Amino acid sequence: MKSSDDGVSTVSELESVSASAPSFDLEEVSITGLQRLMTAGDITARSVTEQYLARIEMLDRRGPALHSVIQTNPDAVEIAQRLDEERERTGPRSPLHGVPILLKDNIATGEAMPTTAGSLALVGSTYPEDAHIGRLLRQAGAVLLGKANMSEWANFRSSRSISGWSAMGGQCRNPYALDRSPSGSSSGPAAATAANLCAGAIGTETDGSIISPAHSCGVVGVKPTVGLVSRTGIIPIAHSQDTAGPLARTVQDAALLLSAIAGTDGSDRATTRSPFGGGLAIRFREDGLSGKSLGVVRSGVFGLHRGVDAAFERALETLRELGARLIDPVSVAVPSQYRQNQVLLSEFKADLEAYLVRTGPETSVRTLEDVIAFNEERADDEMRYFGQDVFLQALEAAPRLSREYRRARASNRAIATDMDRAISSAAVDALVAPTSTPVWLIDPINGDCAPSGSWSSSAVAGYPHITVPAGYVGGLPVGISFFGPAWSERRLLAIAYAFERVTQYRRPPRFALSAEDTGTAI
Repeated sequence: MKSSDDGVSTVSELESVSASAPSFDLEEVSITGLQRLMTAGDITARSVTEQYLARIEMLDRRGPALHSVIQTNPDAVEIAQRLDEERERTGPRSPLHGVPILLKDNIATGEAMPTTAGSLALVGSTYPEDAHIGRLLRQAGAVLLGKANMSEWANFRSSRSISGWSAMGGQCRNPYALDRSPSGSSSGPAAATAANLCAGAIGTETDGSIISPAHSCGVVGVKPTVGLVSRTGIIPIAHSQDTAGPLARTVQDAALLLSAIAGTDGSDRATTRSPFGGGLAIRFREDGLSGKSLGVVRSGVFGLHRGVDAAFERALETLRELGARLIDPVSVAVPSQYRQNQVLLSEFKADLEAYLVRTGPETSVRTLEDVIAFNEERADDEMRYFGQDVFLQALEAAPRLSREYRRARASNRAIATDMDRAISSAAVDALVAPTSTPVWLIDPINGDCAPSGSWSSSAVAGYPHITVPAGYVGGLPVGISFFGPAWSERRLLAIAYAFERVTQYRRPPRFALSAEDTGTAI
């Protein structure tokens, strides 16, 4: 498909695309399935890697032109070949041995893939080593397939930003309906995983940036407790809420990825609080919901869209049938957007510059002021659709030692206390809610339609949150969310797995031009 220089295609260009999905031998194959096939000798890591690279060329560069991948790893095939040879000599290192994984383009790699956060300001920028989670994935034998597109600077540059758009990667599209947003800021990881361009991906979240695109693209997303996963080597927004987490087509695949990247890192103090320093071993049971108590959170998303309401009520009935006891409703405090913004703005400048100071000599920006000046100089490329008002606010934000920051931070911490109290008072194992409403149309004129989602309380508290496909509304995916207290990932994954095992809502996308072409709700 012919596209404009920034990847935002016109309607006429989209109409020229065939919406049919080409056949693909690895479509919907799970990580465990890939491992089983490689162990049997039916496929190799090299052949799997080559097939994913060919599919990226077919669907991401051409065809529907999803723009979900900024760059592929030029060494990926060679790495896969070495892993095949190692498997023959000594066997697989882990369940991820030879499995191709995409990383969001704010996660540094020490190899021939610059890390840009989608910005032209970081073209060619390198980091002295892999991000800590990249190193863990490599040690597990994963093939780092490439860097996924993202909302530039993780959607923290402008209040009128377009989710999924970056100057480096253009406009990422939702594989279920090409005129719809993939949501952000982990748009590329979610869209690529949904489209079977990789076995799974790693995204990042500050407030909804894993959960929202996972919901919108029909995949599983896990936002872990802050501190379960190291942030070293990841371009930040704010240390009090930032985390990385997996996007996958199944709960079990997401658990395998999360287990691989969890662990203590001496360079990230938050990880020293984790009770899972030796790794996150997860076991699944078919009756994982039997005897569980779930608190139903209806405030926020429920009541905003009748299709989502219907899907959520069906999901609640399924949970009851699987043996869960529902406490309905349970109230959870909603964070103050103003206070949260105060914290993020105050932390951003120092956190960003702490990352930039470690980048290689080819990096042309070292401070937030440098980035702002670069955007002004390259305004035709960088600010064609939206500006950088959030960056400018961050320059003027209260310092972290100020009374204003401390008050805002205390307000945010109170959300965690309230969630703990709500869970304890209701005597529930976890909370459940609809994840969000169906995703909006891409709008380069007005920017995003601000989504309503159930993720903010977990994000501000620093607590874990999982979304799982729960059906379709007008052909667009919608999810159900399970969330709970700090370090409850094992319990949440067990609950999500039991729900997914019975419902099996996920279906692969067919790259329809619009939601009207996708079919009716199921």
